[in-house]
Amino acid sequence: MFPFHVISGAAARRIVSASRADIIEQVRRTYLRHHDGETINPNSYFLRFPQRPNARIIALPAYLGGEQEVAGIKWISSFPDNVARNVPRASAALLLNDMATGYPFACLEASQISAARTAASAAVAATALQGGASAGRVAVIGAGVISRNIVDFLFAAGWEVGEYRVFDRIAEYGERLTGYIGTLGAEATLAPSLEACVEGAELVVFATTAAEPYVTAPDAFAAGQNVLNISLRDLGPELVAESHNLVDDIDHCLTANTSPHLAEQKYGHRDFIDGTLAELLRGDVTLTADKPRIFSPFGLGVLDLAVGMHVYQEALRSEEAVEIPGFFGETERWEQENQKI
Repeated sequence: MFPFHVISGAAARRIVSASRADIIEQVRRTYLRHHDGETINPNSYFLRFPQRPNARIIALPAYLGGEQEVAGIKWISSFPDNVARNVPRASAALLLNDMATGYPFACLEASQISAARTAASAAVAATALQGGASAGRVAVIGAGVISRNIVDFLFAAGWEVGEYRVFDRIAEYGERLTGYIGTLGAEATLAPSLEACVEGAELVVFATTAAEPYVTAPDAFAAGQNVLNISLRDLGPELVAESHNLVDDIDHCLTANTSPHLAEQKYGHRDFIDGTLAELLRGDVTLTADKPRIFSPFGLGVLDLAVGMHVYQEALRSEEAVEIPGFFGETERWEQENQKI
């Protein structure tokens, strides 16, 4: 009655790689469920360290309704200094809870899951903003794990791109990403500057470790240019306020000094927010091409649950989920006496 399974990052990575199109659909449907009130997604909790001001560990509890009814929590750390040691910035674990008993039934290595839900979210938003799955040029700023995953998920979503341009302040990282894109059969070039990367791109993707805005010029983006503000803190508040803005969840995104939150603090209102991605998907919001169009996703725990359940179920089917016998010390309040015949 109380099985408990552990799913490794290697298993999660294999499953994600084999089912990116399915994950994109799971994420799209989860956004709509969240919009329809079938989820519970409390505020994320940030654990910060005075001795490590750029590091944090975040708790994302959530409940996802529907046929996959499940609760759980993602515990994800972000230690940007890891990058200098060639170690991924983020590490994570995801705990899933049964809704009949409340007992946890699985623990998954979740850095793969977190990256997949972020990249799938980017693919959903890019397609909705672009009105299709093609672009003459896509600009990618930041050449790390998330950027690589976003490229993978754009390919899985069927995107046809004439050219990728990549910019990273560390040229070596940019070269690695352009080389990786080349192995997928697409053209990719390393841009000499942020401005050269963004210029002429129909879709611009920010996936960096920036803690404060550095893109502040009022003409940084062209009218009608679609911008995925995945790393949330690259763009100055003035730039945000002068653009069309979509978020995943308004209350969640306007916290923790994200670019939209800085704009709210500076101007004292949220009028620059046009709506949510779910509203765009439903056709309840339309965006004109008279200004740049920015999507800022704070990252919802319900997306981790949706992708985590997909990985869990596939791991059970492929026998990659490792059961831990006797994980719970007690599963009866009182030991039952043997019945005598």
